[in-house]
Amino acid sequence: MSIIADKLNMKTIDLVRLNPDVTNEPVTDSFIVVPENKMSSFKDQIKVNVDNSNKKDTIIIDDTSEKENHLDELKEKFETYEVQKGDTFYSLNRNYNVSRDELLLLNPELKEGLKVGMIIKIKEKIDEVEVIGDFYTDYIQNGIDLKIALLLPFKTNTYRDSLSPKKAFTKNATLMNITTDFYMGAEIAVDSLRQQGVNIEFNVYDTGSRNTNINNLISEENLNKNDAIIGPIYSDEVENIAKNVNVPIIFPVYSSSQSKFNSSNVVKTSPDKNIFREELASYFIDSLTQGTLIIITDDKYKSIEKSSSFQASLAGSNIDEIHVLSPEKGFIDKSRFLKVLKPNEKNWVVMATDNNVIVADVINSLIGLPNDISAKLFAMDKEKVYDEIDNKKLARVGFTFVSNEFVDETSLVSKVFSRQYKDKNNALPSFYATKGFDITYDILVRLASGNSLKSTFKEGASFRVETKFDYTKKNKVSSNKGLFILQYNKDLTITKLK
Repeated sequence: MSIIADKLNMKTIDLVRLNPDVTNEPVTDSFIVVPENKMSSFKDQIKVNVDNSNKKDTIIIDDTSEKENHLDELKEKFETYEVQKGDTFYSLNRNYNVSRDELLLLNPELKEGLKVGMIIKIKEKIDEVEVIGDFYTDYIQNGIDLKIALLLPFKTNTYRDSLSPKKAFTKNATLMNITTDFYMGAEIAVDSLRQQGVNIEFNVYDTGSRNTNINNLISEENLNKNDAIIGPIYSDEVENIAKNVNVPIIFPVYSSSQSKFNSSNVVKTSPDKNIFREELASYFIDSLTQGTLIIITDDKYKSIEKSSSFQASLAGSNIDEIHVLSPEKGFIDKSRFLKVLKPNEKNWVVMATDNNVIVADVINSLIGLPNDISAKLFAMDKEKVYDEIDNKKLARVGFTFVSNEFVDETSLVSKVFSRQYKDKNNALPSFYATKGFDITYDILVRLASGNSLKSTFKEGASFRVETKFDYTKKNKVSSNKGLFILQYNKDLTITKLK
């Protein structure tokens, strides 16, 4: 850009200001905008030599009308803003709820600072079809102060006395890895909000081994002085703390015992498993009509109960036929599928079992169906059994499942978090690091509004890096019911259907 500016007898900064989306090395045959009065000694097109691996690039310089078209195209995809005198990254964050890192990702030229007159991208526009229902809008109250406690089982005394750091972080030390990853993700969330002007006192406590240090923390630390407590990760410890403090207790993981929570100050961040079944049934009712459904079960009570509950949840659907198939002598013969599946019509198969033999057998049968019969495979949850199946096979049957996580690696928020985490920890974020960020950021930014946490839950759902938070009150407890419907594609990518 500096070479082009020299040939036009103008300052590089002025040329960059007119082309905020162009990097220092313009792409060959791309259009750039220049002042009309600088074109007097040029023809419609000029060649400019750019030092780029000894190649000669052709830059086509356009006039003012092209500038207007360029800005129109920019505004179709992004919310834009013209920098005014006195603007700072902090003021842009306050007015548009966008961090400096997010602005730099969209506008690399801002590394040189904000310049009056620059047209910058604020954020990507969301397609209207994706905006369904009520969504929570982040708002930060000026001068807000927050105090947060994070309770996790670091077991520092145990590891300090008996293990070297190297042994503490082996693959077998699962709890230690989960704990530290969650903490590092939470730390990024706190840092991010501090940059946005939130004053946060962040206190981290080691809960030690299960039920060994919780009572000491309750008696020795005034946990009620916090605006919220994130953790602990054991359900019985959560119930113990909830009985002794009045502030919100955020349960950050899933436990089969969480359905027994009955304290009104407990917040469950992971949906109960019955919500997964209801979400899939809702998808069938809303999106799938006039077809044949087959539910696959086994002889275990859990599988039979899931099958029965799922059928009951489908009341009012427009499905033509529903069949239930269970194994005979340990497997389901393909001929039994051929008896109920309809040629050249819609066929759906829902797995109500996680038996690895049955699951593999069903998938192989569906792949081997005649050309005039096809069936799409569904699961109420992507359990571990599907990790053992070749993804190519899952893609061939259009495997569709309910999940409480979905990562769009192309999204701005995902890119910003990954870069922040890598810069600080020299590694890419793990599943639990991302959860640590999502849960901590969502709770803190809601509290930063100055309103009570539960009142913000009523304002709608929020989306973070990979998690949807959509809280509802059930049996006095605030429970997240935010889920996604995801589908494997033939190219092995995953699409969010809902």
